[in-house]
Amino acid sequence: MDMKVNIAGVEWKNPVTVASGTFGSGEEFGEFVDLNRLGAVTTKGVANVPWPGNPTPRVAEVYGGMMNAIGLQNPGIDLFCKRDIPFLKKYDTKIIVNVCGHAPEEYLAVVERLADEPIDMMEINISCPNVNAGFLAFGQDAKHVEELTAQIKKIAKQPIIMKLTPNVTDITEIAKAAEAGGADALSLINTLTGMKIDINRRTFAVANKTGGVSGPVVHPIAVRMVYQTAQAVNIPIIGMGGIATPEDAIEMILAGASAVSVGTANFYNPNATIEIIDGIEAYMKKNGFESVKDMVGIVK
Repeated sequence: MDMKVNIAGVEWKNPVTVASGTFGSGEEFGEFVDLNRLGAVTTKGVANVPWPGNPTPRVAEVYGGMMNAIGLQNPGIDLFCKRDIPFLKKYDTKIIVNVCGHAPEEYLAVVERLADEPIDMMEINISCPNVNAGFLAFGQDAKHVEELTAQIKKIAKQPIIMKLTPNVTDITEIAKAAEAGGADALSLINTLTGMKIDINRRTFAVANKTGGVSGPVVHPIAVRMVYQTAQAVNIPIIGMGGIATPEDAIEMILAGASAVSVGTANFYNPNATIEIIDGIEAYMKKNGFESVKDMVGIVK
């Protein structure tokens, strides 16, 4: 039985990674999770310079999940290359670096800086607010997505995963634009924009007013978007959004994802990724699947 998956020419030992921003760069989870067991580790978003993030409070609990407005706080690419990549290189897992920026030149600076680093793939977070387009997220406009993808592909040495925002009318339009720009793979979904008001304090639960909603509450929406996208493009998809159990992950694979990413579940069950890897394996044994590939997108 073969747990290996091939995403854009990069072979993972199994189809499970972690969602950017929920796992740091692996170090804080190292004592809870054997990183050698993961197919890949996806790092927290990294920008060309350090970002302080949003004012606090930045996290709130909501029904069936959480809401965050961290604002992509990160130490910047220089410290990241010096500290985090060497840490991850100690483990037998693929390294996916999540890249963020406020303008195309910021993304390109990070992609260029990573060209000669020993990483396996890059995931481009196009849910960042685009300064040049009045802070509309890059990923909400198909033309911007195609242009940015093409610019990145020109200089990237590693395969590029474009991470799609669900905060659009038609996810397939954005997915096709990323594919047209040369994306090697897609990951989806990022968080859904939400709001929570504290009725006793009569103010917003997070200082930013709105935040990204994640956790089990978004899972059915994520499955639907992964299914739709799988029908629209011919590149591999990494499915994410509320995956907390092996069943959730298998559902995502059957809908068309070649691999899955576990996010919010890491916060309340640090062992979630390992349980999911074991659960997928048990399901394959029980149902006679020889490889993960045989399961991908079989529900039409």
